[in-house]
Amino acid sequence: MFADPSPDGRPAAATADPANLVSIALAMDELKHEDLANRLAAIQRLPTIALVLGPERTRSELIPFLEDSLDDEDDVLRALATELPTLIDSLGGVEHAHLLLPALETLAAAEEITVRDAAVASIGKIAKVVPADHIATRVMPLVRRLAGGEWFTSKTSACGLFEFVYPLVGDDAHTELRQLFAQLARDSTPMVRRAAATHMPALIKCLTPEELVSDMIPLFQFLAADEQDSVRLLTVPVFLALSDALHPDTTKTQLVPTLMQLIVDKSWRVRYMAANHYLAVAKAVSGMSGPPAPADGDDVAMTDAVDPQLMPAYVALLRDVEAEVRGAAASQLPGFCALVQDPAAVLETVVPCLTDLVMDGNQHVRAAVAQQISGLAPILGKDATIEHLLNLFLQLLKDDFSEVRLNLISKLEHINAAIGIDLLAQSLLPAIIELAEDKQWRTRGAMIEYMPLLAQQLGVDFFNEKLGPLAMAWLGDPVFAIREAACTNMRQLAEVFGPEWARTSLLPQVVAMADHSNYLYRMTTVLAMATLARVLPEDLVRDEVLPTLAKLARDAIPNIRFNVAKALEGLLNPLKSADLTGPVLPVLEEMTSDADADVRFFATRALLAFHGEAAPSA
Repeated sequence: MFADPSPDGRPAAATADPANLVSIALAMDELKHEDLANRLAAIQRLPTIALVLGPERTRSELIPFLEDSLDDEDDVLRALATELPTLIDSLGGVEHAHLLLPALETLAAAEEITVRDAAVASIGKIAKVVPADHIATRVMPLVRRLAGGEWFTSKTSACGLFEFVYPLVGDDAHTELRQLFAQLARDSTPMVRRAAATHMPALIKCLTPEELVSDMIPLFQFLAADEQDSVRLLTVPVFLALSDALHPDTTKTQLVPTLMQLIVDKSWRVRYMAANHYLAVAKAVSGMSGPPAPADGDDVAMTDAVDPQLMPAYVALLRDVEAEVRGAAASQLPGFCALVQDPAAVLETVVPCLTDLVMDGNQHVRAAVAQQISGLAPILGKDATIEHLLNLFLQLLKDDFSEVRLNLISKLEHINAAIGIDLLAQSLLPAIIELAEDKQWRTRGAMIEYMPLLAQQLGVDFFNEKLGPLAMAWLGDPVFAIREAACTNMRQLAEVFGPEWARTSLLPQVVAMADHSNYLYRMTTVLAMATLARVLPEDLVRDEVLPTLAKLARDAIPNIRFNVAKALEGLLNPLKSADLTGPVLPVLEEMTSDADADVRFFATRALLAFHGEAAPSA
């Protein structure tokens, strides 16, 4: 039996009818389980529980039960907040979706931020689907209650709801929402002001230019002068959002003065944020963002070059006392210098900073410079690059920190395009050798990834003479991940240099490894041949790959023999398309009588696969 509907239209909770209580206990017992994992699993099955109960009982029994179960661990509450919108259909449709809002409102005021964020996201999903009249009667009151809450938790959640609700209401509600948001942005609690600054860019996209000028620009200026640097640093994205929505003239007159104060802020965290977004900031300040000028041509057109005041500010960031700021500014190097459109200005102001940065005491700053400095070569041109940057490249290639060298080598194509590889080759080789033999296996693995790129840039002759031995040495590395990556590298090199290079330079060395006394080399030969067979022409597969695998199929080490069987099975499609099964089948048939059980198993499985039959299970 059910009580009369409550004033908000939701059926009241079930009475103490024993049949109702027993059915709910059976359906939702897992939600009260002591074990956290079981409760989380039960939350994931809420749609199934609702389906069993049906729409009416879901509205009258399951939802009240969930509202009474909100005193739980954060992981459970976060999962519940995420899962609630999936119950909309089970409630009987969107006209009943508002029944989920009370539970979400409670979760939106929780202490744990991840729970609040999940609740805000779910309220936003529900607001988008409820009937239009429910926005004014259900959603707007919820926003008002959260915004007027006593604790900062509800207020921070309210800040995240404006972007969802604003597009769904009329002009009168727009005014109220802007006033509520301004109230939150000026709240006495720093956490609320941070939340307002965080969500302000999303709200800005919903407002008209007039509303931005009258309401958002004053808030931006207020937050940019906040006593808390954790608030001020969030106003850099706000500036970018405003500049995208406003005409460049408005940006320059009303926003840029405040922005310039942020760039030289006393807090390094604010300066870091400005430096990390400096390319976007430069475009905005220089009029390269924002809406297009009106067709009547009355307004000033956007400029094509960077604003002059940004160059000294950028130099100051490159020379900042904090390493994090210098590194962030260095990450913007090629993009910003491309906007300058004056190589002479770059040479005069930025390049002297780089001379200091490549010797910076912080290795992460040097790594950031190495990642970006090659992007200046196309901007400066060949002569200026050789004169001013070449020595910096060479110094970075000799850096003690492996990430610095890797970062520069990863962008080698920019240098090659500007000045040619000959000038770098002799200095490049020692750095490559050191990285290839680095004691950290991940560094060696990163170097392998760049080897095909280096091969393209350096050419086949240089590669064969200088780098070929390194590439082969990786095949015997004690770390399997390196040996595996080296085999993939061989395949990529075969694709870069072509079949003839593989025939004359690569395969003879790989084939010779099949006779190596160290079984790791023979094992790697199996993997290398299986990898290469996919990109080699038919004659090389027939004459080199298959005979080598057949030889290794009789190796004294069982692990090598069954890896040959696995390799041949993996080559099923390439071999059939090339009609090369003749030499393979006798090898596999012989291996089915092997003394080792694993070898027999994998050989039988491969043989059945070749015949198109089902393979045995392990």
